[in-house]
Amino acid sequence: MKQTSVVDDVTRAAVELFASQGYANTSVQQVVEAAGVTKGALYHYFQSKDDLLFGIYERLLSLQTERLTAIVARGEPTAETLRAVCVDVIETSVDFLLEGTVFFRSAHMLSAPRQQEVTRRRRAYHDTFAGIVERGQAEGLYRTDIPVAVLVAHFFSDVHYLSHWYKPEGPEDKTVLAHQLTDLFLVSIAASSASALASAAGSTASAEG
Repeated sequence: MKQTSVVDDVTRAAVELFASQGYANTSVQQVVEAAGVTKGALYHYFQSKDDLLFGIYERLLSLQTERLTAIVARGEPTAETLRAVCVDVIETSVDFLLEGTVFFRSAHMLSAPRQQEVTRRRRAYHDTFAGIVERGQAEGLYRTDIPVAVLVAHFFSDVHYLSHWYKPEGPEDKTVLAHQLTDLFLVSIAASSASALASAAGSTASAEG
């Protein structure tokens, strides 16, 4: 059996079992039986169940990081770069919706070293994302009245909650959804949005005065 086949089979079985009955309630034996492999084969690629849970999320995180790097490397204007990154994050999150659901539900059960590794890699991704927003702020594209960290958290909070409400079999496919959420985010951080809010606030104050 090829390496990719074993890893894919084990990962798929683990995701389905973790999603249906919970990480804590799933044994390694159940995973190998569902995957149709031996424990020896599983432990050849995953040192523990903890390693398996980390691997489920690591595949998504690695993919998104590779795609982020490729998008930034194209050297397109800031607005186009940020839009492309946002759309990609949402589309890949939908593609790995079940994996993301399992991970965010069970991440607190990871060992301390694994949690630290996830935090480090997610921070690196978010820092690159924040850097694009900061560049746009310097160019006058995006609002500066709200900290960049808040703007970034605003976007990723929508992404992390996708599994709570989005259904792939629903009326809107991932591409439509990705552009809708991206449009909402970009409009909310546009410099013009801050100006409009300031103007509205000024008008209200004048009327009340």
